[in-house]
Amino acid sequence: MRYIDHGIGGGPEVLTLKEADRPKLKPGEVLIAVAFAGVNRPDVAQRQGVYPPPPGASPIIGLEVSGRIEAVAPDVTNPRVGDEVCALVPGGGYAEFCAVPAVHCLPLPSGVTLLEAAAIPENYFTVWSNVFERGALAPGQSFLVHGGSSGIGLTAIQLAKAFGATVCTTVGGAAKAEAVTRAGADLAINYRTQDFVAAVKERTGAKGVDVILDMVGGDYLARNLQSLALDGRLVQIASMQGSAAMMELRLIIQRRLTLTGSALRPRSIADKAAIADALRKNVWPLLAAGKAKPWIYRVFPLAAAAEAHALMESSAHIGKIMLQVGA
Repeated sequence: MRYIDHGIGGGPEVLTLKEADRPKLKPGEVLIAVAFAGVNRPDVAQRQGVYPPPPGASPIIGLEVSGRIEAVAPDVTNPRVGDEVCALVPGGGYAEFCAVPAVHCLPLPSGVTLLEAAAIPENYFTVWSNVFERGALAPGQSFLVHGGSSGIGLTAIQLAKAFGATVCTTVGGAAKAEAVTRAGADLAINYRTQDFVAAVKERTGAKGVDVILDMVGGDYLARNLQSLALDGRLVQIASMQGSAAMMELRLIIQRRLTLTGSALRPRSIADKAAIADALRKNVWPLLAAGKAKPWIYRVFPLAAAAEAHALMESSAHIGKIMLQVGA
């Protein structure tokens, strides 16, 4: 099979097309003939050498795919050979064939194409587990997500609105503000020209928001705490501006705030299977009804993975960057 190799790591230029044997299946796994793969920030971190795969995972970059089941382990009864699926994968997505636990595969929602389906797993697993499970966002509450024009951001906006929340988000320009508004955001804050703390307080009548989803870190931590309502929850899923930060403990104590977070990739097979079940029950009907959708920004051929990563690092995109791997 063809796959993308990142060697010892470095800039986007280290990504090269190579050949290797197809993965061998372990018990409980299926082999997917990959049609499309999503490009995500953790892929960039792995290429740079700062986000190694967990033990036992494929060293090949790539965390989400869509395609057809090529083979199944003897103990797997569902899905079956020939089924079209999308899947959250522990690694190996940038390849023509990818081995994945069967319980991490989901059927394509009605009306969703293979291209769109490959843009679902990483973002939707992440948002559901962090916003609705860890953050406990409920109907009638208010929500702030940073980076609203990213794949994570657009997913969070749509799902939060679908489940009855008021949604605020930060963006880096007018075009991105227009996109997140179309996705359902009630307030788009240009972080280049506006103080998001002040904007959130104004929108909420000085109350603050109930839940914040943040992947920025750094000095956003203190400002996020200032933006939370009484009993508010901050959910941290990345730290693009640094993992070390100062915070005011008095705010946490006085306002009964909760700080939590998680990383998806290291979680157990059973944990991810439970998230998949929750998505099938709660989110798949929304996707089938068109009440939520993956936003595709650009599709690159597999051999152009370096260009896809350069675009990801530029932050010029709105929505998902994808690789076309197979037919």
